[in-house]
Amino acid sequence: MPARHTPESIVIADTPAAILEWAARHIEHVGIHQGPHLFDGPGRTATLPCWPRGALQVAAGHGRGAPGRTYDWDRIDRARDQALALLAETLTGHPVNAEDPAAAKALHREAIDRWSAEPGRTAADAARAFRTAAARAEHALF
Repeated sequence: MPARHTPESIVIADTPAAILEWAARHIEHVGIHQGPHLFDGPGRTATLPCWPRGALQVAAGHGRGAPGRTYDWDRIDRARDQALALLAETLTGHPVNAEDPAAAKALHREAIDRWSAEPGRTAADAARAFRTAAARAEHALF
């Protein structure tokens, strides 16, 4: 049975490539909503905006875990962080690094958010970026 790339699915991706692909399909479904309409759109969750970083969070299971089901959240969170790093690098065209892991995560989020907020950004742009990063993830050694 194929994985369902929707917020309603209890299937949660646990590799960077799968998270990025799931996010691509999700952003194609919900679109990108900027400014005061950040939480608009079909398939949004109550706490996640419809834009690239929110799509990554949905793909990594934020708000989608099923009661009574066990998930390897450490593995999923590591894969999400790796997906964020790969996406930031894909969007900027260079590694986005810092010595401190928390600082690196902040830089990744900032790079993604800056790219996402550019006027005229489309869901197709985001899906293409996710898939480019997913292809890189398939060849990355973590």
